[in-house]
Amino acid sequence: RKCAREGLIGMAWPASHGGQERTFLERYVATEELLAAGAPIWAHWVADRQSGPVLIRYGTDQVCDEVLPRVIAGECYFCIGMSEPGSGSDLFSVLSKAEKSDGGWMVNGRKLWTSNAHQSHYMIALLRTSPPKEDDRRFGLSQFLIDMASPGIECRQVRDLTGARDFNEITFDDVFVPDAHLIGEVDQGWVQVTGELAYERAGPERFLETLYVLYELVRAAGETPDPRMAEGIGRLTAELWTLRQLSLSVSGMLQAGHVPETEAALVKDLGTTWEQALPHRARDLLPLARTGDNSPFAEALYKATLVAPKLTIQGGTTEVLRGIIARGLGLR
Repeated sequence: RKCAREGLIGMAWPASHGGQERTFLERYVATEELLAAGAPIWAHWVADRQSGPVLIRYGTDQVCDEVLPRVIAGECYFCIGMSEPGSGSDLFSVLSKAEKSDGGWMVNGRKLWTSNAHQSHYMIALLRTSPPKEDDRRFGLSQFLIDMASPGIECRQVRDLTGARDFNEITFDDVFVPDAHLIGEVDQGWVQVTGELAYERAGPERFLETLYVLYELVRAAGETPDPRMAEGIGRLTAELWTLRQLSLSVSGMLQAGHVPETEAALVKDLGTTWEQALPHRARDLLPLARTGDNSPFAEALYKATLVAPKLTIQGGTTEVLRGIIARGLGLR
């Protein structure tokens, strides 16, 4: 709600839906500062970044009028229903179904690794509405807006290595979704998901999640680091700056109305690989024997080491992303 009062939610959305019509660059600057400060922005994060833009582009006027003002007020949170047990990043193999019924759809199936689902009001779920075609695996998937308070939804926690509850397993047992909550066209949801993932994969959150380790490394190194330490910090900083420039370029493409699928996948692959390796590289530069196990640097390393394994999985695994990049370059 504090972010809402400061006008930091829906910055780049059209005024017709309560937004400020600011540029993607302006939103990028605000996002970067919030992330760098470690601000607690997870509640509104998904809705502001991707769910809201998906509804604005493909949702009904009824849904937009009902939901988007609450998002901008900081009172409505979203989660993403893509991955499933046995599916992971292979979204073509989604098995959860939505079958037509009177006035809407009946949803059955499971979603896994659903971040923040236990605190979210809505999910945008990718569901199978028809079998795929032999010559088009993308066919038969549709997106739906699901009220997480609907009867028939069970949310089970999946704790991560830090002991925190972020991930969830969601079970749908004859969950009714009204016709107005179909997003876009039936069986054509893959095109919509492609655009959504471009929003998700290319922001500064894809390389800043363990940035606090670099902060603590610089502090521990002091004002006169030895040549090896200075070179190591210099390399990390140069790589970070390069990732930022790549990410900014995708922001410019989104501002121009493009769907930069390949470029977003490249940022996500390079960015999450970098932030995943950061704790190990920092430890090589400054062994804990020199700082002590209770130092701020050691605490940062401990936290980042437990968080790091998920970074190259969430939002699309490295293997899937590199397949997207290869296809975009005409190599497959």
